[in-house]
Amino acid sequence: MIGLALKTLRFHKGGLIATFIALFFGAAIVVGCGGLFETGLHKAAPPERLAAAQVVVTGDQRYPGTRRDVFPERIRVDTALMERIEAVPGVTGTAADVSFPAAVLDDRQGGAPLTGHGWSSAALAPYHVEQGEAPSAAGEVALDARFARQNGVRVGQELRLALRGTPGTHRVTALVSGPGSLDPATVFLTDTEAAEATGRPGRADAIGVFTAPGTALGPVQQAIEEVVGDGPAQVLSGDERGWAENPDVIAEGGKLVTLASVFGGLSAAVTVFVVASTVGLSLNQRQRESALLRAIGATPAQLRRMVLGETLFIAVFATALACFPGPVIGRWLLDAFARGGVVPETIAFRAGFVPMAVGVATALLTALGAAFLGARVATRTRPTEALAEASLQQRWFSRSRLVFALLFLGGGTALALVTANIAGPSAGSTAIPATMLWTAGFGLLGPGLAKVITAALRGPLSAVTGLAGWLASLNAKARTSRFTGAVMPVMLASGLAMALIYLQTTQSSGAERAFRENLRADLVVTSVSGGLPLDLVGTVARQPGVEAASAQVSTIGYIDPPAPAKPAPGSGDEDDEPDEPEPTEVPMLGVTPDGLDRTTAFRASSGSLAELTGDTVALPTAFAEASGHELGDEVPMRLGDGTRTELTLVATLDGRRGYETALLPAAVLVPHTDSGLLPQIMVKAEPGADRAELAGTLSALAADHPGLRVADRAALTVVQAEADETQTWMSYLLLGMVVGYATIALVNTQVIATTERRREFMLQRLIGSTRRQVMQMMAVEAFLVAVAGIVLGVVVAALTLVPLSISVLGSPVPDGSPWIFVAVAGAALGLTLATTLLSARLVLRGKPGEMAGVRE
Repeated sequence: MIGLALKTLRFHKGGLIATFIALFFGAAIVVGCGGLFETGLHKAAPPERLAAAQVVVTGDQRYPGTRRDVFPERIRVDTALMERIEAVPGVTGTAADVSFPAAVLDDRQGGAPLTGHGWSSAALAPYHVEQGEAPSAAGEVALDARFARQNGVRVGQELRLALRGTPGTHRVTALVSGPGSLDPATVFLTDTEAAEATGRPGRADAIGVFTAPGTALGPVQQAIEEVVGDGPAQVLSGDERGWAENPDVIAEGGKLVTLASVFGGLSAAVTVFVVASTVGLSLNQRQRESALLRAIGATPAQLRRMVLGETLFIAVFATALACFPGPVIGRWLLDAFARGGVVPETIAFRAGFVPMAVGVATALLTALGAAFLGARVATRTRPTEALAEASLQQRWFSRSRLVFALLFLGGGTALALVTANIAGPSAGSTAIPATMLWTAGFGLLGPGLAKVITAALRGPLSAVTGLAGWLASLNAKARTSRFTGAVMPVMLASGLAMALIYLQTTQSSGAERAFRENLRADLVVTSVSGGLPLDLVGTVARQPGVEAASAQVSTIGYIDPPAPAKPAPGSGDEDDEPDEPEPTEVPMLGVTPDGLDRTTAFRASSGSLAELTGDTVALPTAFAEASGHELGDEVPMRLGDGTRTELTLVATLDGRRGYETALLPAAVLVPHTDSGLLPQIMVKAEPGADRAELAGTLSALAADHPGLRVADRAALTVVQAEADETQTWMSYLLLGMVVGYATIALVNTQVIATTERRREFMLQRLIGSTRRQVMQMMAVEAFLVAVAGIVLGVVVAALTLVPLSISVLGSPVPDGSPWIFVAVAGAALGLTLATTLLSARLVLRGKPGEMAGVRE
């Protein structure tokens, strides 16, 4: 039978090509996402500025005892380690690297931001001197040659620089250049002045280790690890050295695993629907052939082998070819994520054999599963009933189909309930899988639902379109399987598009509302020099026209879990390892209590925010209750740089679920951020004060604080919108990939559903129908297919979006323009009509007599 299958493939080119296209694109996307997954596991980041160091010692950004939780602020290492590391056999030297914010304050450079380093770290790239001599005394700097050329800076020129917010005059003694793509906005100071500029003398971001040529790195790295000990540090070599340059790689690389799983999983699920629909439709077009084989004695097993054999033959070629564009798609996705700010640009694409094998296996299993399901329809009919069954193609219901449909719909219902009751920012994580479950459930019940929709439209269509509408409705009624196979891709494309677009607009609206509800300030004070001193808050508050001012610095911290209970002596469980409890991640906002109630909407539900001084904290009520802490308790916490502290709980806060924030005194939080400076000061104007005049008054403070900038409330909203763009961009990329593939399937299916009807069109032409009448009938059929698919897509989208909107907005109505629905429905209708009519026109090009020999 397999030989027969291969011989008959050339008579079913339409089904073959459609299945090939569906498998090829599906496998390519899954292979690409598999490469992304492996890239996220490796987190490879080839070093640039530390490339000359064979080994790098840097802080371990991971929460102790976990691999998932990562501190957002840089953890630094003690420079006292350098002397002990240099004593390791094979090590020829070390160099400490520190980074700090700087800015050129000359008017000509317009406050251009720079990154400062100590001169000894120039050897880590390595940089080399193009002109002049290296800085050797305080007040001397070496400037990146590319930045100097861009801004017209020469050796010997005096520059006004702000180092960590402190202005001063420095002389350029050298222009230096480094390898390839290094950031040109770099300035080098003497090591002593650089250590002072960091505000953390004796601490380094990283220690680069140089080894003798030919030295084996394994033993050296192991020896250095013994020197470092169990402290919060890690010893890196190879591509992992890039972690020291950009600690975000550790956290964002893990995010890449999640993104690849979501993209790949959703793409694989769509592939299942697309391939199952395409193969099923192709088999439905060949039911007369299957019926004849059954009538002349072919067994069900033989027919199944024939169908599986020809599908496997197509699938092997499609998936083999998909292995070539798969890695290209993976690299393209990684580059797109990097450009959108989702992951650091330093992450390198690393994909081996495993993701390719997984993608191929997924595509093959999908194809064989779809073919097996389609073959069951062709083989379960008795030989005496086969020809009659093939002529109608109405049978669709089975007990197994109903059971699986109910399972999928039940899963969708469960996820919908979860979505409606979790925090708004997390609602999308369950809403997207729910979409696929709803799609699967309605896909299995599709024939019945399509019949109901067609029956409801039959009367109006016949009244409006006459004979064409009557014939189209009869075709849909008589050929249920074919009609449903055409409807399902429309449902998939329109349902996914509406669900994913409105999901994003709703979540963006929720984040914007939370931001606006909390914003009470009229102006914000920032600085291009890296930050502001904390004592400037009081100065701003005393300016004429200022009602209140408060510091604001944000980061992420953790509430330490309670220590696991030890087994009681004699209980027999002394040898059992207790489960390590997980820390609770909590957004942190450093503030000054004076003016907090007027610049923000934070209000204490218990306790007082005025007591936020010293080592204190105000926790969201939900976090306080979950951790079992009450007012006056000492709360063990980890700050953004991993520093462990105990803070007294002085207040609890109520806030929008999912957007809760812990408040700490800015004086506690600022020293544990990367810059060690205050990023912004929120200002509330007095009633009736002219805000433009007040902005001018505050801008005058730049005389004592160079680089100071003042922006209005609208600028704050723009910054928030830009921060939300990353999530928005990522969602639309997902939408483009998945819906684009579903759209290909839509076009693919409509073409095969139309071109396989040559005999039917021939009979209509022979009994007197004109081309125009056949085209009118096909236009009405295409309209029926599109409307049925769009209606089912709307149902899928609604069942996904209503619980999401309840979670995010507190309302069952999602946020977003109604034109989104109009655009999606119009695109689905237009594509269905266009592909159907173009295919029908190609079929009808010949004369009726010439079509008499057409095979079915």
